[in-house]
Amino acid sequence: MKEKSTGTVRYSVDPANPPKLTAAQMKQLRALKDRDIDYSDIPASPRDAVWTRPGALIPSGNKQQITVRLDSDVLEFFKKTGTRYQSRINAALREYMKQHEKAS
Repeated sequence: MKEKSTGTVRYSVDPANPPKLTAAQMKQLRALKDRDIDYSDIPASPRDAVWTRPGALIPSGNKQQITVRLDSDVLEFFKKTGTRYQSRINAALREYMKQHEKAS
């Protein structure tokens, strides 16, 4: 059975092996001015958006490497949140610590 074509063309780029630009393409790219770039297909940013660079959660200089045994479901929950899950575990423990320091 032949699949129905959707007309969608998909490309993938290997970051380790990006496509090479010809000398003519490089010259054309360097000559391109910002005002000549077509942004019509990009949604506008909200007018009240404030863009900042994210900082480190806590300086890494004060960290110690230890071994902690966690329940598998707890570890899986944090791993599902993506990279830096160990920093999020640390942040959750820090919140716990702060709340218990206030109670003392």
